[in-house]
Amino acid sequence: MTPFQAPKGVPDYFPPVSASFAAVRDTLVESARRAGYGHVELPVFEETALFARGVGESTDVVSKEMYTFADRGDRSVTLRPEGTAGVMRAVVEHGLDRGSLPVKLCYAGPFFRYERPQAGRYRQLQQVGVEAIGVDDPALDAEVIAVADAGFRALGLTGYRLEMTSLGDSTCRPQYREKLQAFLAALPLDEETRRRAEINPLRVLDDKRPEVREMVADAPLMVDNLSPETREHYEQVKGYLSALGVKYVENPRMVRGLDYYTKTTFEFVHDGLGAQSGIGGGGHYDGLMEQLGGQPLAGVGFGLGVDRTLLACRAEGITPGDVTRCDVFGVPLGDAAKGRVVALAGELRAAGVRTDLAYGGRGLKGAMKAADKSGARFALVLGDRDIEAGAAQLKELATGEQRQIPLDGAVAAVLEALGR
Repeated sequence: MTPFQAPKGVPDYFPPVSASFAAVRDTLVESARRAGYGHVELPVFEETALFARGVGESTDVVSKEMYTFADRGDRSVTLRPEGTAGVMRAVVEHGLDRGSLPVKLCYAGPFFRYERPQAGRYRQLQQVGVEAIGVDDPALDAEVIAVADAGFRALGLTGYRLEMTSLGDSTCRPQYREKLQAFLAALPLDEETRRRAEINPLRVLDDKRPEVREMVADAPLMVDNLSPETREHYEQVKGYLSALGVKYVENPRMVRGLDYYTKTTFEFVHDGLGAQSGIGGGGHYDGLMEQLGGQPLAGVGFGLGVDRTLLACRAEGITPGDVTRCDVFGVPLGDAAKGRVVALAGELRAAGVRTDLAYGGRGLKGAMKAADKSGARFALVLGDRDIEAGAAQLKELATGEQRQIPLDGAVAAVLEALGR
């Protein structure tokens, strides 16, 4: 029988790499926690209409990449391709926008897009995201960006850059849209691209095909057509970022893959990842909550790719987290010794010491090999004769140094050896 394999484009994470994956995710989440973001747990699937309306029907995400199916009640549901729409739905549904503002939420987990799998591009992608909803304040935009930057720096990353621009809002987007559509109408675009230009002309600027890129090289840019209000908002965001010590470069041609962004828009790029260089991004959004049935409140947020951030760490030679499985590895030699080591392992775990032991009646040689593979600092060796003598052997695996410790005070002795 042919063994089962994971679905195409869905990575598995297992030891020791899973320890680094968890460290990346937890570090990015912790950065948000320090800025007052509370945890929100979202459904993995939602009504399809939520994403079609919230993300934008002209986007590749909605038109090409969503995992959509009919459930047993013949309702159209979709595995979540991104987090903002789901957070907004939860905020409106549970009335969080009726309390103290801004509502600051953080989430982590898998998202799903039917893309062509390659290094850094998966059909099940892992993200950490934040959303700050209810207050239109340039300082809040800057805070969200700084939270992401702090998370990357906490991992030790240095080879990335923050790119940003402004996509305007209702005070200037309609006029810019007309100007851009007039420019695109004069180009020999294919029929599908022309239809896209009619729905959302900004999407054409994001086209990756060289021939289209060449045609739009001289297209008018949103950042050159901002209203006085949106320009002032953008200048204030940049000022707050400078105050926070966050470095950035302006990229006036940036177009995010989701339609709801307005004003501040940003992306973190790492050149060590090749084609899939984006490790996270986000922006400000006006009107999304109202579009989904709530109040006309602004928001700002980001989605950071855990998978890609882990690849960025590897590119810089960084191994996040502790890839060792345990601190102490118990080696029982004999049935009576096994009972005592099992009990000692329980006591050590209760004392906060990561402890494993050799199972299956292994001999000393095999058990010590397992101890080395575990990455433990110490092996706690106990034989039946040691029980009679009231002592155990504590061996430091890196140096081979071995000391005798009293069996009755073994937990205290191990804690002392670990410096705890």
